[in-house]
Amino acid sequence: MKKVSWGVLGVAKIATEKVIPAMQRGQWSEVQAIASRDLARAEAAARSLGIRKAYGSYEELLADPDIEAVYIPLPNHLHAPLSMQAAEAGKHVLCEKPIALSADEARRLIAVRDRTGRRIEEAFMVRMHPQWLATLELIQQGRIGDLRAMTGTFSYFNRDPQNIRSVPEYGGGALMDIGCYLVTMSRYIFQDEPRRVLAVIERDPQMRIDRLTSGVLDFAAGQSTFVCSTQMVAYQRVQIFGTRGRIDIEIPFNAPTDRLCRIFVDDGSSMFGAGIETLEFPIVDQYTIQGDRFSRAIREGTPSRFPLEDAVKNMAVIDALFRSAEAHQWQTP
Repeated sequence: MKKVSWGVLGVAKIATEKVIPAMQRGQWSEVQAIASRDLARAEAAARSLGIRKAYGSYEELLADPDIEAVYIPLPNHLHAPLSMQAAEAGKHVLCEKPIALSADEARRLIAVRDRTGRRIEEAFMVRMHPQWLATLELIQQGRIGDLRAMTGTFSYFNRDPQNIRSVPEYGGGALMDIGCYLVTMSRYIFQDEPRRVLAVIERDPQMRIDRLTSGVLDFAAGQSTFVCSTQMVAYQRVQIFGTRGRIDIEIPFNAPTDRLCRIFVDDGSSMFGAGIETLEFPIVDQYTIQGDRFSRAIREGTPSRFPLEDAVKNMAVIDALFRSAEAHQWQTP
């Protein structure tokens, strides 16, 4: 089996510290090139990570005939344009979330995918982690009874105006940066699309990004509620409730690679936790799993588990949440 040859467009921290090292440990992926608009930065990253080729522009990397697929960790507003450009250049694309700034922009990617025949996928690595796969399986097995509710929190503190997450024109703010995880995993757990959504947003008075966003997603089977913030204590947690039990995911999104992940399954028999079973999962890197799954699908020609149509639906929910906050009423995605 020949590994898929990857190029990386950008030297973002997420790429150089997490995704590239993880993919280099994969069985199906080989990172052969990295590009930056600053050649010196690309060369420094290539030296540090043991990557053979460094380019001083994205176009040069996309013109490399040896590169089969690209990973895009650029600022949010560049995701869709560079994904289209890469696909037009004949490359498969794994792009960081959110893959676009709106559902309409994401829909344009579908036309490019269909015309070029290249794979384009949104990089929600959490959907690959065994703790989420096990959680969904437990729910489908009826372990907590009928699914009724999900509640989640994801937050960190950052008030740096120079940070790309602080610039609204770049797609900054809490909902686009981390709230998107709570939206996509709500849809994943309910295995459905919300009928309507409601949101409350508090914006930073200087930077204008949403710094605190709370949302409600109303599904046919129940409701998901969440809070996300870029100016709050760093924290993340997800709890899922059924008619007979509860599942608590300890570190739902930034799953550690230096210790076991845990979920707690409560049978509801005691308010004091006597009926809680702790399930532990072997140490894995969800970025390695993500890269290998994408590469293997390329080699074997298998359908994408999360095609672009899913990304469009996720963006439609996010669009509706922003509309709801402005209109102060329920919105339909």
